[in-house]
Amino acid sequence: MALADVETRRMVLREISKRHLDTSRLDVQVFHGVVYLRGTVSGMRGHDIDPKAEMEIIRRVLRQRPGIRDVVVDVIFR
Repeated sequence: MALADVETRRMVLREISKRHLDTSRLDVQVFHGVVYLRGTVSGMRGHDIDPKAEMEIIRRVLRQRPGIRDVVVDVIFR
């Protein structure tokens, strides 16, 4: 993985951690500026949120970041 992709992955993980989502079963990979989010996502206990809407917000925020060409969200919502 290129150094730029490693730094982008760290930034993506920081952005995801700002949300009340259980992402323990989420795989985050970055290849040539394309972010791939795969796995299972659910809301954290005690927080009444829509995981699908939260992932859409994350996708939009990431697309605005420099160095990110695209965001592919392939997750199962629980």
